Amino acid sequence: MSIEVIRPGINTTFQDRGRSNLYHLGIPFSGAMDTRNLLITNKLVGNDINDAVIEFALQGPKLKVKQNNINCVVTGNVSFTFKKNSKIYNGECYKTFDLNNNDEIDIISTNNSMYGYFSISGGFKIEKKWNSYSTHLRSKVGPNKGDKIVENDILQLNKNVKPIIKKSIDYSNSKIEFIRVIKGTNFDYFSKESQKSFFENQYQVTNLTDRMGMRLDGNKLNNIKSENIKSEGLIKGVIQVPPDGKPIIMLSDHGTIGGYPKIGVIISADYDKIVQLPPMSKIKFKMIDVKSAEKLFKLYSMETKNILDQI
Repeated sequence: MSIEVIRPGINTTFQDRGRSNLYHLGIPFSGAMDTRNLLITNKLVGNDINDAVIEFALQGPKLKVKQNNINCVVTGNVSFTFKKNSKIYNGECYKTFDLNNNDEIDIISTNNSMYGYFSISGGFKIEKKWNSYSTHLRSKVGPNKGDKIVENDILQLNKNVKPIIKKSIDYSNSKIEFIRVIKGTNFDYFSKESQKSFFENQYQVTNLTDRMGMRLDGNKLNNIKSENIKSEGLIKGVIQVPPDGKPIIMLSDHGTIGGYPKIGVIISADYDKIVQLPPMSKIKFKMIDVKSAEKLFKLYSMETKNILDQI
């Protein structure tokens, strides 16, 4: 019961919801970049919602199945095909399909987005590291020896003990007008003009973007106090501003401490949206207060639950 990796794709790893309580060891939360799509992926194939899935960026893997009667699903905004009995079919995201021995799936690309997800009924036969299936490449922590999935890897599968039920959901990854942020701990380090500019002008996602961080291009932010501070703890979604004045958003594999001033933090309800923005995308920020951010997260959580309950 296995899957052979014919082509690994770009930055293809195992991920779940991440690992907690290890910041003091320098190991971040990690986990799937787009949490909602992770949960939907597992629910569609009947797995526990925190089981491991395969996450890929831009281009996904090409895989050959070495097992009969496997129920599969791809989520995100993704183009893919699968080959059954030597015939090639166009795949449909958020709709399960079955594959048998020597059938193949070719995850060609994401479309105007960054990340997609793939899983199978029964899940992958891998071990947790520090209570998580997530892979953190820089510390080599996680399944597959803490590394990316590579060509010729053989991915072992669990035996599916549940009957296969075909499922689908009509789901679209939401578009955004603004990315909402709350003030960072060093908001007052920046001039009034820069504070105003940060929210009035657009920024562009650069090619210097990965699971660790997203570097933006746009109006330079003028620091009037200190371009460097004593290193202190970071969280997912915090926006640091280095001496060049160009913001960097810390993402799921971010370092756990940093010494650049922090102008803001992406609210949790908008995190899934911002990680899906590919290079050259435009971003405009909107400031809200903490109370509003809490209400929006409750709404996001309720929406997620409602989506999962439909499956």
